Amino acid sequence: MPKTLTVLTGASRGLGAAMAEQLLQPGATLICLSRNANPALAPIAAQRGATLEQWAIDLVEAPGAAARLGAWLQSQDGEAFDSATLINNAAVLAAIAPLEDADPAEQSRALRVGLEAPLLLCAAFLRATRGWRARREGRCRLLNISSGLGRHAMASQANYCAVKAGLDHLSRAIALDQAHAPHPARVVSLAPGVIDTDMQVHLRGSDAARFPDRERFVALQASGQLDAPAVAAAKVLAFLQRSDFGAKPVADVRDA
Repeated sequence: MPKTLTVLTGASRGLGAAMAEQLLQPGATLICLSRNANPALAPIAAQRGATLEQWAIDLVEAPGAAARLGAWLQSQDGEAFDSATLINNAAVLAAIAPLEDADPAEQSRALRVGLEAPLLLCAAFLRATRGWRARREGRCRLLNISSGLGRHAMASQANYCAVKAGLDHLSRAIALDQAHAPHPARVVSLAPGVIDTDMQVHLRGSDAARFPDRERFVALQASGQLDAPAVAAAKVLAFLQRSDFGAKPVADVRDA
């Protein structure tokens, strides 16, 4: 069976938890980076014959998280894995408000978790896997979970829009770097569609006077247009395995 390695951030709930559960297959090694461990994952890993590590890490301390990941990867046998993947999924739900009313500390935390951490983790991952067999054989991938809000701005969402637009452009830049690498990794910043997660609850429960688009998100739920996390996770992971993954560094899970 193939031996796969996946590093996943934000695996404790929502889309991340659903991806983690689906990634735990025979022969898989899954490293989860989250503030809190997900207790549901350990029995699934044991039942399916997968290797699971959960690191209790606050990604607001991004340099330390990247250093730990780099050191762990460098301690591994680069010939042992048939594929190696980093999925940057973690994000912070900041209060929904015009930027002038936003809490500075909360905004800083969201930017550090949502953009600084992915940048540093991508760098550590690429550096440590440079000589790995997965890189030589074209099976090394970076997947940054973005959003349509990275491509279309929305009022009272300045922080989230900036983070996701940053992920998109970071991925474009990494793709240009990798185009000149002897054994390039493939990278995509992927919008995963509209998912029934805590973020949607957060948006629907916001003050309409401070969030002009609130009713749009209420209507999405009412009309049944939200994917359950497990459904969205399956779509994202299927996209990750596409033969043309990386052909476009910024993509949408609904792309043909």
